[in-house]
Amino acid sequence: MGELVVIRHGQTEWSLSGQHAGRTDVALTAAGEAAASALAPRLAHRRLVAVFSSPLSRAMRTAELAGLTSATPDPYLLEWDYGGYEGLTAEQIRESRPGWDLWRDGVVPGDADHPGERLAQVAARTDAVLDRIRPLLSHGDVAVVAHGHLARILTVRWLGLDASASRLLGHPHPGTLSVLATEDGQPVISAWNVP
Repeated sequence: MGELVVIRHGQTEWSLSGQHAGRTDVALTAAGEAAASALAPRLAHRRLVAVFSSPLSRAMRTAELAGLTSATPDPYLLEWDYGGYEGLTAEQIRESRPGWDLWRDGVVPGDADHPGERLAQVAARTDAVLDRIRPLLSHGDVAVVAHGHLARILTVRWLGLDASASRLLGHPHPGTLSVLATEDGQPVISAWNVP
């Protein structure tokens, strides 16, 4: 059985500042490009049978720099649509909503480009991705290049947990990879947040 390699895109100006970048297409910084390139040697030894990426440029560019030039854009791998919180930091959100927690409280609707999503909607997207990937794993490894919150939700759904359990995982740093596998027929996390 192959492994699922989950890669978070490299650093952007918004990931550096802590702004919520759901659907806004923010480019990689120079450090983000360097981190993405540094992933290439870790991925070179894998027998990847498929590579999927969020269609946003920060993810597609990360895939390219990591040597995953055959990445197929998949809109189901877009980051959580943060709605009215797009572009804001958690601190800014808590100024108007004291005690706000993304996993518990979710987001508020935004404009037409950022209508917002509920956690259950993001989980449904990751479930659909996993349904497509699982059969491929019998032939080798699969890589996914996506975003921080999406990666956490994908991971807990891989483990068979409720999407709200995503709060239990540390946020993957930009330009890192995690590995989801099986052990004795059970889904496991075999690596998390590896630069």
